[in-house]
Amino acid sequence: MTFSDVEKAAIVSILGKASGNVNALGAEALERMLLSFPQTKTYFNHFDLSHGSTDLQTHGGKVLGALAEAAKHLDNMEGSLSPLTDLHVYNVRVDPGNFKLLSICILVTLAAHFSAHFDAVTHAAFDKFIAAVSEILTSKYNING
Repeated sequence: MTFSDVEKAAIVSILGKASGNVNALGAEALERMLLSFPQTKTYFNHFDLSHGSTDLQTHGGKVLGALAEAAKHLDNMEGSLSPLTDLHVYNVRVDPGNFKLLSICILVTLAAHFSAHFDAVTHAAFDKFIAAVSEILTSKYNING
């Protein structure tokens, strides 16, 4: 997937705004997903899922950190996300549909916190970006068994 210069700037800008608070924002997105889609809790049975827990803060920070890293490599996201893809496919074995669910929650969380900066162009660019990330993270799953 290719991104225009305008899209790249919008993605980097919104993640830059989030960079000072990745743990809290990531935890909020995870909590939103767990509450909205309770079936996703099965992948976090070893976590303390209470509001603001250290587990949610740490994992949320990792998620947003991975997005920020991918944004640094918009022209080679597949390469930069390869270790994360392998981890999820071969070790964690997350249902690929969950990436889309978390993507929605991340988009909503960032839009709520940065509404003054989340115009239509930014929304479209970030949606395209997280869709590309989700596609890459699911690319190694053997859908046919």
